[in-house]
Amino acid sequence: MLGDTVWLKRFAEHPANFAALAPLDGIATPNDLKQLAFANLAELSAHRAWLDQLIIDWTHSLHEPHLDQRLRYHNMRGVAAEKPFFGLLVHFFNHQTHHRGQVTTLLSQAGVDVGVTDLLALID
Repeated sequence: MLGDTVWLKRFAEHPANFAALAPLDGIATPNDLKQLAFANLAELSAHRAWLDQLIIDWTHSLHEPHLDQRLRYHNMRGVAAEKPFFGLLVHFFNHQTHHRGQVTTLLSQAGVDVGVTDLLALID
């Protein structure tokens, strides 16, 4: 979730000035992806739900011309970068999938039945 916040705050700097990302203005940019952001699961869960809804609302505001632009940002070490916005979006969503797969693997190894995880089975 910290990584999502870092990227969403970068995306808020897009020339389109996405209004849906304005609620992030009151949230500090994480400076370490290993920091403890929440004291308990209830707080974490509530923030995750809020962040997921913000992502949904924001993606509904995206239009094709936004995707063709380049975004300038600094990585967490302060190194400047500029990349196509579309590619950064692909990275953002693919990276979430990567980490969710890691969690699923850990839960499965601990004997938890995580149910169906194949995307094809979930598409309706």
